[in-house]
Amino acid sequence: MFSWSTWLHLRVPFSFFLLPVFLFSLALSPNAGIARTVWVFVIVHFFLYPASNGYNSYFDRDEESIGGLRNPPQVTPELYRVALALDAIAIILGVVFVNVLFAIMLLIYGLVSKAYSHPSIRLKKYPIIGWLAAGFFQGFFTFIMCYVGINNYSLGEALTRMTTYAGLLTSWMLLGSFPMTQIYQHGEDGRRGDMTISRLVGIIATFHLAGTIFLLVFVGFASFFGFYFSAQYSVIFTIAMFPMAVYFVLWYMQVRQSEIAADYDHTMRLNFVSATCMNVFFLFFFFDNQNILDTLAN
Repeated sequence: MFSWSTWLHLRVPFSFFLLPVFLFSLALSPNAGIARTVWVFVIVHFFLYPASNGYNSYFDRDEESIGGLRNPPQVTPELYRVALALDAIAIILGVVFVNVLFAIMLLIYGLVSKAYSHPSIRLKKYPIIGWLAAGFFQGFFTFIMCYVGINNYSLGEALTRMTTYAGLLTSWMLLGSFPMTQIYQHGEDGRRGDMTISRLVGIIATFHLAGTIFLLVFVGFASFFGFYFSAQYSVIFTIAMFPMAVYFVLWYMQVRQSEIAADYDHTMRLNFVSATCMNVFFLFFFFDNQNILDTLAN
C-alpha cells in the first residue's frame, strides 16, 4: 500500500464534485449496460480523477489549502508513481472491461491533465487556455467519454445533436465553477507564477464571471430539457438548483463587504451544495427518464 500523505493527495472524495457529468451522461444513455456503467463509474472516479489530482498535487506542492484538503501534507515521490500507476490501471481496465475507444479517451484526458500541471508545459499558468482546457476536458470530453463507455458506442454514434448540446452544457457548467475553485488560492498561485483566470480578473469579478455563466447554463439546461424531453424537467431543474443560487448570492454579498470571505470553507461549501443539487437532479432524471421509477412502482 501507499502512505497516508499520498492517499490524501489523491483526493478521492473530491470526485463527488465531478459526478454530475457522469450522471448526466448516464441519464441520456439509451444502451446502458449495467456492467459497463459500473466499470465506467469506477474507472473514472476511483482511478482517472485521483490520478489527475495526485499528479497535480505533486507538481504544485501546495502549502495552503487545495480542493478537498484544508492542510495538504508534503508530497513525496511516491505520489508521482502512484498517480502514473492509477492512470495506467485506468487504461488497462478500460480496454479489458469497456472498449478501446473509451481507453484511448482516458489516455487523452490523462495527457491533458499532465500538461495542465507539468512545469514544462503547465497550462495552469495561462489563464484563458488553462480555463478553457479544464472546461472542455472535464466537461464535454468527459461527458462523451462516459457516453461512449456506457453505451459501447463509436464516436460517430455518440456525437448526436442532443449529446453535443448536453456535452457543451457540461463544459459551460465547469467554466462557471472552475474559477470559483481558484478564488482562495491567489496568494499561492501568485508565488508560483500561475496566472489563473480568477487571478486575472480579481475576486469580485470572478463572482461576476461565474454568476453570468451560471445564468447562461441555467437557461441552457432549462431549454435542453424543454426541447428534448418535457417542460416538467425544466421546472424540477430550477427547483433543484435554487439552494445553490441562494448560497452563491449570499456568499457574494459577504465578499462584497470583505474579500476575506473568499476563503476555502465557503468555496468547498459552494462546491458541495452545487454538486449535491445536480447529483440529486440527474439521479432523479435518470430514474424517471429510463422509466425505472415506473418499474419500481409496479
